[in-house]
Amino acid sequence: MIGKIVSIKDGIIYVSLSINIYQVDNLVGKNVTFNNRYIGEVIGLSNTTMEVHMIGEIINKIFVSGITLMPPFGSPCRLTTKEELDLIYGVGNNADLVRIGKSYVYNDYQVCLDINSFFANHFAIFGNSGSGKSYFVSRLLQGIFYDAKRLPLNTSIFLFDAYGEYQQAFNEIGRVNNNLNYRVFTTDIKNTNFEKLFIPFWLLSVDDICLLLNVSDTRQISIVEKALKLVSYFCDNSNNVGSQKNDIIARSLLDVIFSGTSHNDIRNKIVTVLTKFATPEINLEVNLTKGGWTRNIRQCIAIDEMGKCADIEIVIGYLEQFCTNEMQLKLPDGSYMYTIMDFYNALEFALISEGIFSSNKVFDYANIIKIRLNALINSDYANYFSFDRYLNRDDFIKYLLYKNGNLRCQVVNFNINYVDDRFAKAIVKIYSRILYDYVTSLANRGTMPIHIVLEEAHRYIQNDIDTEVLGYNIFDRIAKEGRKYGLLLGIISQRPSEISSTTVSQCSNFAVFKMFNHVDIKFVTDTLPNINGNTLAKIKSLAPGVCYLFGTAFKMPILTIVDKPNPTPTSDSANISGTWYK
Repeated sequence: MIGKIVSIKDGIIYVSLSINIYQVDNLVGKNVTFNNRYIGEVIGLSNTTMEVHMIGEIINKIFVSGITLMPPFGSPCRLTTKEELDLIYGVGNNADLVRIGKSYVYNDYQVCLDINSFFANHFAIFGNSGSGKSYFVSRLLQGIFYDAKRLPLNTSIFLFDAYGEYQQAFNEIGRVNNNLNYRVFTTDIKNTNFEKLFIPFWLLSVDDICLLLNVSDTRQISIVEKALKLVSYFCDNSNNVGSQKNDIIARSLLDVIFSGTSHNDIRNKIVTVLTKFATPEINLEVNLTKGGWTRNIRQCIAIDEMGKCADIEIVIGYLEQFCTNEMQLKLPDGSYMYTIMDFYNALEFALISEGIFSSNKVFDYANIIKIRLNALINSDYANYFSFDRYLNRDDFIKYLLYKNGNLRCQVVNFNINYVDDRFAKAIVKIYSRILYDYVTSLANRGTMPIHIVLEEAHRYIQNDIDTEVLGYNIFDRIAKEGRKYGLLLGIISQRPSEISSTTVSQCSNFAVFKMFNHVDIKFVTDTLPNINGNTLAKIKSLAPGVCYLFGTAFKMPILTIVDKPNPTPTSDSANISGTWYK
């Protein structure tokens, strides 16, 4: 017996010590038991008194987190036994365990997590740069394959690697069994060791393209949608495509003619449209006949001495015959292939059909889409949309998961280190949207669990323009709805306060490393369960590689020294002295 309860104040139990404190190991941080039932953690100590924070109860050999009643005055206090620690820290006889490390307080006690309890929910890993997050992620995912007593052959983990830190970390998962495989896609188009990241342009939705083009005005969405519908039409090899092009051009020219601007302006815009978008039926050289004479469209819109287009009525009559009202457009469904250039051509028609040449106001917000798309096409980023064959959505996901067509890969790494933050954000959101649509389309819900693990998650999961313009953020949607379909998020960040609070609020398990930014600490304090002032104070001073584990997979917060992964991620700090004094 260590002592007895003499006081309870503000939820803290004070124990009068009956031992010589100088003859025992440090008790702070260790667990103690009252009346063989109540479990507490020592948070303060003097030579006569010990302060204890209560954490739970053992009822019928089951540890229950939280306290309903305090132990009575005079209750004896002793150190918690090994058997009781097994109930507190352990996860029973479940074989599906992953070892994370060892207890910081009890050095000989292994800290494991139950795979189902942890991975059946969204999880988050927070901490300053260099605190040990990458080591934790590597050890966690390696443990799935190295520690589990059953082969996780159907694991599907898509890891978005912000710095290429994890490229080598999972190369050895096949040492357990040659049916376990790892695959890397890279944005480094010059790299020959890994496969180039690929995005099928024909699988992109309206929202995806809006993200790629950084759409910031809701009016621009309708233009992107119109362009996609036109792609659908122009790529069906129908004989009616020519008539539909004529319909679009004729309507656009009529809009220009009836715009109310000067005749000189009307002529210039007609010339501009037909110089770029002429068809065999509608172009500047097409001859129009009236009263026995013939003139082409260029001559009909010439400005006379009165400053007017002398024969504009003839042009109007000619154009009106092409307005058929038979155009039925629909969005593509991913069932056929088209390229980014096909979309560019369709966008040009969408812009003239929206009246870009007849309204300066429309031009201001619409033309910027074309400028951005043109910049994308003429950049190295266009390489990521180039592929040699057609794949539908389901086949594309199989392509990602099966190396060489037949080797099932349990971990797929996307190294997005070689693109800028804006494009990287678009890539991550596009892939996540495709995966979300896939799992929600499965006939049997939740039959193919997929985990999306995001390094530097604060870059992608933000309260940004998505919600304002598109009406939603894909990660908020996955956070709220993905769990029941088996689409789970793992978010890793050194700036949790910059992440969407909606997404973080849906996480059930947390690993928290050292943090000292007061904004991030407050965010974590307001978000995490079972955190108290004593734990908060420790978070500010944790050593690298030491973290607190919270959540549904842990019966109480566990201070853990994370095992070193093997192989390690390439996340070490630069060796300054080794470089300076080489």
